[in-house]
Amino acid sequence: MNNPLPVVAETDVAIIGMAGRLPGADDLDSFWRLLVEGREGITRFSREELAAAGVPTRLLDDPGYVPAHGVIPDVDLFDTGYFEFTPAEAAITDPQHRILLTAGHAALEHAGYDPTRYDGLISVYAGAAINTYLQQQVLPHVDQTTTSRHFAVMVGNDKDFLATRLSYKLDLKGPSYAVQTACSTSLVALHLACQGLINGECDMALAGGVTVKLPQAKGYLYEEGAILSRDGHVRTFDADASGTVLGNGVGVLVLKLLRDALTDRDTVHAVIKGTATNNDGSGKVSFAAPGAAGQTAVIREAHTVSGVDPRTIGYVEAHGTATSLGDPVEVSALTRAFKESTADTGFCAIGSVKSNIGHLDAAAGVAGVLKTVLMMKHRTLVPTVNHTTPNPAIDFAAGPFKVSTETAPWTGEGPLRAGVSSFGIGGTNAHAILQEAPPAPVTGDAHRTRYPLVVSARTATALAAAAQNLAAHLDGDDPAALADIAYTLAVGRRAHEYRIAVTGSDRAALARALRRTPVPERPGPGEVSFAFTEDVPDAAGLADRWAAAEPAFTRHHEAALAAGADRFGERGRAFAVQYALGKLWLDWGLTPAAVHGDGLAARAAACVTGALR
Repeated sequence: MNNPLPVVAETDVAIIGMAGRLPGADDLDSFWRLLVEGREGITRFSREELAAAGVPTRLLDDPGYVPAHGVIPDVDLFDTGYFEFTPAEAAITDPQHRILLTAGHAALEHAGYDPTRYDGLISVYAGAAINTYLQQQVLPHVDQTTTSRHFAVMVGNDKDFLATRLSYKLDLKGPSYAVQTACSTSLVALHLACQGLINGECDMALAGGVTVKLPQAKGYLYEEGAILSRDGHVRTFDADASGTVLGNGVGVLVLKLLRDALTDRDTVHAVIKGTATNNDGSGKVSFAAPGAAGQTAVIREAHTVSGVDPRTIGYVEAHGTATSLGDPVEVSALTRAFKESTADTGFCAIGSVKSNIGHLDAAAGVAGVLKTVLMMKHRTLVPTVNHTTPNPAIDFAAGPFKVSTETAPWTGEGPLRAGVSSFGIGGTNAHAILQEAPPAPVTGDAHRTRYPLVVSARTATALAAAAQNLAAHLDGDDPAALADIAYTLAVGRRAHEYRIAVTGSDRAALARALRRTPVPERPGPGEVSFAFTEDVPDAAGLADRWAAAEPAFTRHHEAALAAGADRFGERGRAFAVQYALGKLWLDWGLTPAAVHGDGLAARAAACVTGALR
C-alpha cells in the first residue's frame, strides 16, 4: 500500500537517527525512563571515592565542597579492532574523540544506514569540551621528542580533528566541521547541519557534541553568586535555585531533508522546522553573562524562519542553568519573543533537562533536543525535577509559560511543536523549532508470512552479543514492522565476517531462533552459491507457500511453467520452483559466486544465470 507523501516545506529537516550516552542513562531507552520517572542522573560521590580519585584532603574537608558530577560509565573502554585503532593510538586519543566516534556510528545504525553503501554525501558537524585527558594522562607520560610522536599526540587530541576523525573512520565524504561555541556548541552544530542540507552541500548530516572531563569522580567548591549549585542539585526556575552542576555526555543526531527522508522511507523521529543563531555582542554586564536582547532576537528569528506561530508551540526546552541571573533573563527573553504574536498566557510548558543530568557543556544543546524528540515520540511531557516553588524573579503568570512539573500527556490540536534553546558563554545563542514526525507510511509487506533476519559482527563474541541484544529487542515493545526490521538489518548494517541468519513468522519465533542459533567459530567464506537439485519433496506445496508469501515468486514460477517445465512431471515442478526462487533472490540483489545443479536441475541453474533461455 502506497500512501501519498505529506506536503512539506523545502527547508524542513528530518531527524532520522539518534544516539546518546548521558548521566544516569547509557542509551536513549534508559534516558527516557529517567525522564519520565522524574529522576536525577547526577552522581554524588563518597569521601572514599573522591579520595581514591585524587581529590585533595583540604577540599574534602572544606564545608563548601559539593561532591556531585554527572558521569557516564566506561569512558576508558573502546573497541580498537572495530574502528581500526592500534592500542597505542587509542591510548593517546582524547576519550571525547573516541566516544563521539562510537556515538556517530550508533546514530547511523539507528538511522538504518551503512555509509559504505550510501551513494550520497554525509557531513559531520560536531564539537567537544576542553580536553583534560591531554593535560592529565597524555603529556605527563608520552615521549614527544620525535616529530612523528608529537604529531600523533596532536591529531589524537586537538579539537580540530574531532569531526574529521568521524569522517575518516566511518567513510563519510561530505563537509566535516568542528564547531566550538562553548555551551551552545551542539545546537549550533545542528543549525549548521540544517543549513548544509538546505543549501545542497550534503545529502545527510551528523550533528552533535561530546563532553568528557576527567577525572569523573570529582566535585567542586561552591561560591556564592557563581554558576555552580550550592547543594549539587539543579533547581531550574525554582525559588531555591543556586546554580548548575557540570556533567559528561554525548549526543549525535542524523539529519536529512524531510522530503528526501519520506521518499526514502526513513524513520522520521521529529522534524526541524527552523533554526537560528546570533551573538549578544557587548550589550550585557560581562563576557560570561546572558544577554536578554540577543536571546529574544534569536528566538524571534527561529519563529520567523520556521513559519511557526508561537501560539502553536506547546513546550520549550530551556537552557535552564538555574542561576540567579540566567533563568529570569531567559524566561523574560522567551516571553518577549512569544508576546509579539500572542497575548495568551499559561499555554506553553517549559522545562530543562539540566535538572535531570546537569550541564553537559558542548553536549548540552543536543541533550535538550534528544529529550524533546523523545517527548514528542511518546506524546508525553516530563517533569522538571527539583522544582517546587516558582522563582519569584520570574513572572510566569504574565507570560505564556508554565513549568512542567509532572509526567502528563502532551496533546494539541495540530502537530506537536517545541522550541529548544542553548546559550553559550561568550554570547553565541541558538534556538530550534521542532515538530512531531508525520504519520509513518503503512508497510507494503503485509503479505509476507516469514521474515529473514541477518546479523553480523567482526568477532564470534560480538556476534553472540548482537544476536542476544536483537532477541531482547524483539521481546520488547518496539512497534516497528518486522519487514522494516528485516530490511534494515540487511541493507542498513555493515556486513562483517561472522554472520548468522534466522527466519520466523513473528517476534517471539525470531527471538527464540536468535537465542538458539549457534554462532560460527570462524568467519564465513563471504560468498554465496546456488545449488539446484532434482529432488524437491512436495514441489507443488512449496510453490504454493512461496506464492502466498512473495508475489514476485509467482511471476517467475508461471514463466517456468509456461516454458514447459511441468511436462517433466515432478522433476519439472522442482525445476520451476528452484528457477523461481533463484530469480527471486537475484531480484533481491543476492549475486551468487557460483551456480550448479545435477541432471534437469542444471537447466534451472543455467536459466537463472541467463546462460540458457
